Amino acid sequence: MQKSNVLLLRVALLTALLAYAVVLLGAYTRLSDAGLGCPDWPGCYGQLLAPSHAPEIDAAAAAYPESRVEPAKAWKEMIHRYAAGTLGLLIVLLAVLSFRGRRRGSWRRWLAGFLVVLVIFQALLGMWTVTLQLKPVVVMGHLLGGLALLASLWWLVLREQQRWKPVSGPAALLRRLRPRAWIALALVTLQIVLGGWTSANYAALACPDFPTCQGLWWPNVDFLDGFTPWRGLGVNYEGGVLNLAAATAVHMAHRLGALIVLLYVGWLALHLMRERAGLHLIRQDERAQRAGLHLIRQDERAQRAGLHLCRYGLAMLVALLAQVALGVMNVLMLLPLPVAVAHNGVAVLLLLSVVTLLHALHPPRA
Repeated sequence: MQKSNVLLLRVALLTALLAYAVVLLGAYTRLSDAGLGCPDWPGCYGQLLAPSHAPEIDAAAAAYPESRVEPAKAWKEMIHRYAAGTLGLLIVLLAVLSFRGRRRGSWRRWLAGFLVVLVIFQALLGMWTVTLQLKPVVVMGHLLGGLALLASLWWLVLREQQRWKPVSGPAALLRRLRPRAWIALALVTLQIVLGGWTSANYAALACPDFPTCQGLWWPNVDFLDGFTPWRGLGVNYEGGVLNLAAATAVHMAHRLGALIVLLYVGWLALHLMRERAGLHLIRQDERAQRAGLHLIRQDERAQRAGLHLCRYGLAMLVALLAQVALGVMNVLMLLPLPVAVAHNGVAVLLLLSVVTLLHALHPPRA
C-alpha cells in the first residue's frame, strides 16, 4: 500500500472512531436530559466554556433568566459539541487527502465532498436542535445525519484497508445475497429511526412491562398523534409532550419494528453462516466431480466464500441478539442510563455490520 493510502486509511479510521464516539456522546447527552444544557449555540450562555464557578453561573442566569443554569448538564452538552467540532475538522482533513494526488479514485472524491456537506448540515441541525427546543423531527434529522456520516466513513475505511477483502465467490451467490443485504440495511435503519423517535418523544417508558404493554398485548394507542412530525414553533419538547396513548403508539411501533428486524436479520445471519457448509455446495461438488477440474476449482472458491460469509453472519447475529437483550433490559429495569446508552451504541454496531456485509458482497471494480 502506498504511503499516501496508508495516511488516508489512518485518518479515515480515526475519524470513524470519533464519529462513533460522537454518536454515543449525543445519546448520553439526550438520555441524561442535557440536550438543552446550553440554551444557545455554538457557545454556552454566551461563553466559550460552560459556566462552572459562581460568578459565571450568576452571569449566565442574568443573561438567560428563562433557563435554569445547571453546570453538569451544560458541560455534557459542550463536551458533545467539542467532539463534534473536532470531527468536522478531521472530515475536512480527510477531504484534502482524498482530493490530493492524481491516482485517487473519483468515488473517494465524491464521498469526501459528500461528507463535508453533510457535516456542515449536521452543525446546522445541532443548532436547530437547541434553538427549536428539542423538536423531535429535528432531533431525528440530526440522528440520521450522524448515522450517514459514520456509515460513509466506515465504508471508506473498508474500501481502503486490505484485511477484510470482498468475497471472491460465485457471481450467482453474490447476486442472490446483495438484495437481501440491502433489505437488511433498510430495516435496521428504519428501526433505528423508530428508536430515535421513541427517545426524542420520551416514550421509552410508556410500556413498563414486557412482553405485554401496560398489562395488555395491545393497549390503547394513538398513532396519528404519536407520529405527528410538526407541532408548530415555540414548543419545548424536553420531557415530552405526548399523551399516554400517543407515547404508547410510538413505543409499540418500535417493538413491532424490533420483531421484524429480529426475524429478518436473524434469518439472514443464519443463512450466511450456513453458506459455509450448505447443501447447495455439496451438490455443486458432486456436479464438479462429474464435470471436471474447472468446476472443482469453482466449488473451492464457493466454499471459501461461504467461510467468509459465515464470519459476517456471526457478527450480525451477535450484534442483533445483544441489541434485543439490551432493549428488553431497558424496559424491565426502567431505562437505566448505562443500558440505554449501550442500546444506542449496539444499534450502530448492528448497522455497521450490515454495511460491512455490503462491502463483502460488492467487490470494487477493476
